[in-house]
Amino acid sequence: MKWLLVLLLALAIFGGAAWFGYNTFVKEEIEVKKEQRGEITPPPAVDVSLPEFQAAAQLRQGGKLAEARDALIAFIQKYPSGKHLDEARDLLGEVNIEILLSRYPSPEKNEYVVKPGDVLAKIARKLKTTPEMIMRMNNMSGTMLHIGEHLLISHPDFSMTIQRKTNLVVLLNHGVFFKQYHVQEAKLPPKQPAKITTRVAETLAWKDGKRIGIGSKDYLASTKWIRLAGASGYLYSVPDSAHPNLDQPPPPVGLGMAATDLEELSSLVNSRTPVTIID
Repeated sequence: MKWLLVLLLALAIFGGAAWFGYNTFVKEEIEVKKEQRGEITPPPAVDVSLPEFQAAAQLRQGGKLAEARDALIAFIQKYPSGKHLDEARDLLGEVNIEILLSRYPSPEKNEYVVKPGDVLAKIARKLKTTPEMIMRMNNMSGTMLHIGEHLLISHPDFSMTIQRKTNLVVLLNHGVFFKQYHVQEAKLPPKQPAKITTRVAETLAWKDGKRIGIGSKDYLASTKWIRLAGASGYLYSVPDSAHPNLDQPPPPVGLGMAATDLEELSSLVNSRTPVTIID
């Protein structure tokens, strides 16, 4: 019986020593060689920015648009190359639009009282905005105005930067990021200057193959395009879930955007909007 006890003790001592030696020397050497061969997957990095992004998204979901906007701006400044940067920019654009194109109160908006002789186009020219923006901001279904009606008016100063390599149309307000739109298809000449400075020439509305004006009853349901000055081409609508069928064929040169996005963008810009096209 003694010999059995001695044998078990010996096994425990030598086995422990072997286990210690393996973990201390052999296993470590194996791991080093794997790392040198690139076979080891590094542990996932901790996403420290996610809680802040989620908190900003929750503010938006709760209808606290001004607070969500401030939180997203702070997030983008804090994590300029973070994992959720593109998501944060998309969400900030949606919040900016929700504030601008609604009767949501904000310091950027003023009230205008309709006077005798006022028409929508005249008010838009006078206040340096667009009829479409006034209509969307005040939830108007037509251009008819009533004397004494209170309209909310905003005075943004928009410019656009078209980034060809990233397929983005970035809208700036007073030189600061406002919203980005994703290009769905590009039909551009093979050789273009690295930088083109142009402007919006006009916005176009199409219905049944014909151009229509803002006063038309079909305007709200029309297909929108934006023509750029010079030979810079068009921003044109491509079908999306809200507009599955478009009856206007695309132009020969231009950038295709979701019809809903272009409908929105066309209501924000005018013939004074500067455009920069870069790689």
